[in-house]
Amino acid sequence: MSLFENYILSQKENFESKWFEILRIPSISTLEKFKPEILKAADWFRNRFLEIGLHSELIETIGYPLVYAETPAVADAPVVLVYGHYDVQPPDPMELWQSPPFEPTIRNGNVYARGATDDKGQFLTHVFAVESLIKSGEKLPFQIKFIVEGEEEYGGKGIDHFLHSDEGQKKLACDCVLVSDTSMFGFGQPTITYGLRGITAFELFLTGPNRDLHSGTFGGSVFNPAIALTKILSQFIDEKGVVQVPGFYDDVIPLTDRERTQFANLDFDDNAFFEKIGLSQGFGETGFSTNERRWARPTFDINGLTSGYQGEGSKTIIPSKASAKFTCRLVPNQNPHTIADSVRKFIASQIPPGITWKLEVQHGAPGMRLDLDTSKFTVPMSNALEKTFNCSPVFTREGGSIPVVAEFQRVLKAEVLLVGWGQDDDALHSPNEKFSLTSFHSGILASARFFAELAQQQ
Repeated sequence: MSLFENYILSQKENFESKWFEILRIPSISTLEKFKPEILKAADWFRNRFLEIGLHSELIETIGYPLVYAETPAVADAPVVLVYGHYDVQPPDPMELWQSPPFEPTIRNGNVYARGATDDKGQFLTHVFAVESLIKSGEKLPFQIKFIVEGEEEYGGKGIDHFLHSDEGQKKLACDCVLVSDTSMFGFGQPTITYGLRGITAFELFLTGPNRDLHSGTFGGSVFNPAIALTKILSQFIDEKGVVQVPGFYDDVIPLTDRERTQFANLDFDDNAFFEKIGLSQGFGETGFSTNERRWARPTFDINGLTSGYQGEGSKTIIPSKASAKFTCRLVPNQNPHTIADSVRKFIASQIPPGITWKLEVQHGAPGMRLDLDTSKFTVPMSNALEKTFNCSPVFTREGGSIPVVAEFQRVLKAEVLLVGWGQDDDALHSPNEKFSLTSFHSGILASARFFAELAQQQ
C-alpha cells in the first residue's frame, strides 16, 4: 500500500469531521439573508486550501466570491482544474426532513444534510485527495488547480463573468477539468459521464380581457387566455414524443452505433426504474430507449402553469391572464439562441385572435460531449476507478445541465471529466439529501489514485 493510501486510511475520521464543518454552514445562495453564511463558506474553503499548503485566494466577482487554489506550476506538464460549488439549495419544505438539514446526521451508512452530495461532499473528495498526496510526500509532476463558486444554484453569474475575462482565462487555463457533481450508474459502479444536455428556459405570458370576466355573461364571446395557453402548449409535442417546433432537430448529432450498444448493455431495468418513481410505464420519443431519451435526445417540458382561480371551491370566471414556464433540454450541437428563436416563431404562429403575448427567454446553455476516442485523461481515470471499485467504469451521458461545464470546454479548450460519486436517490434539491459514507471515502481514494496515475505518465 502506498504512502498516500495509508494517509487516507489514517485520516478517515478527520476527513468526516472537516466535511461536517462545512455542511453546518447554511450557504444558501438564492436567499439574500444567507449572504454572511455564503461568505463564511468561501472563507472556510480558502482556509482549508491554505492548511494543506496550497496557494489560495478569494476572487471577487459581480456575484459571490470564487475560491481559487493551486499547487506549484510545472513547465511542459498538464494542468488539471477541479471545479465545485460551495452554495446549496434552500432546505424547504423543512417539515419533511427527518433530521435538521444543517446538522449532518449518519443513518444507515449515509450522511444526511443539505449539500452532502450536491456538492460539498463530492467536491471535498478531491481536496482531501490532494491533501493526502502532499502530506504523504508525493511530488506531483503536474499542476492541480481548484475553483469553487458560490452561485451554482443561482445562475452562476460570477464564475461565468470571470471565465470570459482575460484574467479568468489565464488563471483557469488547463488541459482537463475534473467535476464531481453527477451520480454513479449504481452503488459501487464507477461511472464516467462524457456528455451533458444543455437547456433553454422560457416563460410565456398571455393576456385577454383587461380584467377577469363573468363566464356566464361573456362565455362564448371572447377567447379564454387559459384555453389559448393550453392549446398552444399542446402543439409543442405529438403523441410519439416528437417536438413539433420547425427546425428543432436540425442540428442534433445522431447517437452512434457504439453509444447505442454501450447504453443497451448497461444493467438497467425499465420497469424497476419507473416503479421507483411511481409510474407503471414511461413515455418518450418513439424509436429510442429510456436512457437514450433521458441522456441524449432533446425535449420539451412544461414546468408550471398559472391562470384563473386557484382557491377553495369554484369561481366562474374567464381569467384575464395565463402563463406557463417551460424548458427545452438540448443536446450537444444545438444552439440555445437558435432554438429560442424557433420557439418564438412557433408560438407567434399559434396565437389566437384577441390574445396578446410576451415570451421571456430566461436562461440557456449548450450541451457538451467529450470525444472518448481522443481523450487523454479517461484512461488514467478508468485505471484509478477500477483499482478502487474492483470493476471497470461504465460510460454514460447525463440528461441534466451544468452550464459552466460546457463553457469550460468551449472557452478553455479543455477536456471535461465528469466523475460523480453520488446515487440517483440522493435527494439532491429535496428534503433528506444524503451521501454514502462509503462513496465519500472511495471517492477520496479514487481521486488520489487518478492523480497518481497521471503522475506516472509524466
